[in-house]
Amino acid sequence: MLVAVFAAGTDHFLSAATFRTVANQLPDLLLVSIGMTFVILTGGIDLSVGSIVALSGAVAGAAIADWQLPVGAAVLLAIGAGAACGLANGILVSRWPLPSFIVTLGMLEIARGATYLVTSSQTKYVGGSIERLAAPIAFGLTVPVLAAAAVVVLGQLALDRSVFGRRVIAVGSSETAAFLSGIDPRVVRLAVFTISGLMAGLAAVSQTARLAAADPNAGMGLELQAIAAVVIGGTSLMGGRGSIVATMLGVVIIAVLGAGLAQLGVQEPTRRLITGGVIIAAALVDYYRTRIG
Repeated sequence: MLVAVFAAGTDHFLSAATFRTVANQLPDLLLVSIGMTFVILTGGIDLSVGSIVALSGAVAGAAIADWQLPVGAAVLLAIGAGAACGLANGILVSRWPLPSFIVTLGMLEIARGATYLVTSSQTKYVGGSIERLAAPIAFGLTVPVLAAAAVVVLGQLALDRSVFGRRVIAVGSSETAAFLSGIDPRVVRLAVFTISGLMAGLAAVSQTARLAAADPNAGMGLELQAIAAVVIGGTSLMGGRGSIVATMLGVVIIAVLGAGLAQLGVQEPTRRLITGGVIIAAALVDYYRTRIG
């Protein structure tokens, strides 16, 4: 519907160039949203992913620009930094009865502060060594796009066909029932928060490769966009119901909406008003769809 509306309203929206541009901008938000989906499926929330993306990107930038490490090592360090932050969130949430909202809000500040320390509050330009990871390889699509698509497939298979996926759904549906069934909710929560951090690290690699730079202000507001994509995709914020593929469609809706409004010449404040309205409308539609179902 969005594509039809924007195609009718602009002369250039319905083109291969537009769709390539939209597709190549998806990986950062898509990867973070996949991790967010696993967390929300358990009834939790992760507000720290935007800052973790910035910190992981800063680690990659420092590894290349300051420590003179090869790109492969920088990528592994960035992913490891993201996973470590996610693991810390998971340990705090699973070990003590602390709301994930509060824990990840604290990690948001910790990771952002660490990012400023690593980068000295300045953008680190890393040149073309990592930029090659974002070069188009097929039909104008980049490696991060294809990698993110593969992660979507793997994530959906894990959710639908694995013991881990069933445990995630069980914990989100009823933690007490899951515990009585022999599932340790603490282990599941530790795993999903670690996955969320890992996805943020991968998103940081994608972003750093696309920009050829590590920006200390990267990822601001990314956690809200990820939550919006998950909600638009129909995942219940109460946990226990959702889909990785549906989250991907939520990300696509946000991206298409942004690109279409930009081509229509809509200013940023108005774009945000419209995007917020779409998010609320999607939540209402999902509410009534659930009641009817």
